[in-house]
Amino acid sequence: MNLNELHGKLIAAARATPPDERVPYTFEKRIMARLAGKTPLDAWDLWGQAFSRAAVFCVGFMLLLSAGSFFLPGANSSSLSLSQDVEQTLMAAVDNNNADQQDAW
Repeated sequence: MNLNELHGKLIAAARATPPDERVPYTFEKRIMARLAGKTPLDAWDLWGQAFSRAAVFCVGFMLLLSAGSFFLPGANSSSLSLSQDVEQTLMAAVDNNNADQQDAW
């Protein structure tokens, strides 16, 4: 359908229909004044709120996991501390590399 023709028909129908008397006096002015008082949405503000909520959730989750690893039985079954575990893991990779290089010679 031709958009110009449709537009003309809609405008003609709107002009032919008398305005409704039930609309309160200065309704349009009150709505426009309320809209003028609103500030536009700030995208950075929305992102900031989302990230702050996510950070709070992540901190809570971290605290829950930390408490679980500290208080649950069997979580601390290793006699070595965390630093020693990390050091052994890193040294195992280095020792494995050295063994591979010696085999190649």
